[in-house]
Amino acid sequence: MPGKIFLPIGDGTEIMDTMYPIFRLQEEGYEVVVAGPEARAYHGVMHEVPPDGSIPWDITREQPAYHVRATVAFRDVRPAEFVAAFFSGGRAPEYLRYDEHLLAITRHFFQAGKPVGMLCHGVEIPAAAGCLVGRTATTVPKCKLDITQFGGAYVDQPVVVDRNLVSSRGWHDNAHLFREFCRMLKLV
Repeated sequence: MPGKIFLPIGDGTEIMDTMYPIFRLQEEGYEVVVAGPEARAYHGVMHEVPPDGSIPWDITREQPAYHVRATVAFRDVRPAEFVAAFFSGGRAPEYLRYDEHLLAITRHFFQAGKPVGMLCHGVEIPAAAGCLVGRTATTVPKCKLDITQFGGAYVDQPVVVDRNLVSSRGWHDNAHLFREFCRMLKLV
């Protein structure tokens, strides 16, 4: 196998943001290690803007989706064992960004120059870890402050590559994101 990729989750992980990377990276031969605050199953959610416009939504609607199992707790992760990290979205990053173990793990990937992918609300974890200073990245427009208030530059486009960081707005941009992220992984 080419190596292990770290993917943190928690309750409220967006299922498309999480399952697509797991399967896509496994297709490339990587072992995707799903980690959480504890090693257990977590509740996934599906976010969408409903197609019925009779009662418009200003934000995405959330509903239950599949469960995803984390096989290791953040406190037990040894980041040196991983070749890359991927930060998926959903509401999970809103509370995961307070976990000191996760923040230390996140800093490792940026400091070591290892490939990092982030999608949608996944930006909240690298932002909280102080890793976006001087970086250019993208995310969903409602999270652009997680880039700009933490010293980065936000652009609204399907994918942005800035050194070892590849970012996208949401799961709709997965094809763009994984084309670049997989290209970056092959250079490791």
